[in-house]
Amino acid sequence: MEISNAKQVINIDAALTARIDELLSHYPADKRKSALLPILHEVQDAHDNWLSIELQDKVAEIIGIKPIEVYEVVSFYTMYNQKPIGKYMFEFCRTSCCAIRGSEDLMEYTCNKLGVKEGETTADGLFTVVGVECLGACGYAPMLQLGDHYKEHLTKDKVDALIDDCRAGKVELHKLTITE
Repeated sequence: MEISNAKQVINIDAALTARIDELLSHYPADKRKSALLPILHEVQDAHDNWLSIELQDKVAEIIGIKPIEVYEVVSFYTMYNQKPIGKYMFEFCRTSCCAIRGSEDLMEYTCNKLGVKEGETTADGLFTVVGVECLGACGYAPMLQLGDHYKEHLTKDKVDALIDDCRAGKVELHKLTITE
C-alpha cells in the first residue's frame, strides 16, 4: 500500500454529509459497507481527487467499519488516489490490445515530454502520468483516460495536442457523479 506524507485538509461539509447519507439510504442499516465505493468517489471528488490515510479513517468512521476495510479497497482500485495528483491525470491503458498498438511507448514519450516518471506529478501540479489495467476500449487502441473522457487511437501528435490543450485550459474535466 502506497502512503503519502502530504497533508490533506479534511472537509466533510453539510453538502457532502447529505450526499453520503443519501448514498447510505440505498442500503439496509446492517449493510452500510455496501455504499463504500460510491462514498469514496464522492469524498475523493470533494478532496482534490485523493484520499489520505486520515480521510480514509474518517470514511470508515462515518460508515461504521474498520479502517483496514477502507484501506483494502483504496489500495486495490486504481480509481482511488492515495497521494496528491495533477489536475490532469493521463491514465494510459497498458493491457494487451493497447500495448500491442504502442501504449507503453506513448506513455514513455509522455513522461519524457513532461519530465516525470510513471506515477509522478509535474512540478507545476498540472500532470500525472500512470499506467492502468484495461479501460475497455480495445477497438480504439492505444488509448488513455483523462477525467471522464477517453482519448483513442493515440499518436505522439495527439498526445502533444492534448498536453497543449490542457496547458491552455481547453480541457474540461467532469467529476464522476454516482447516481442510483
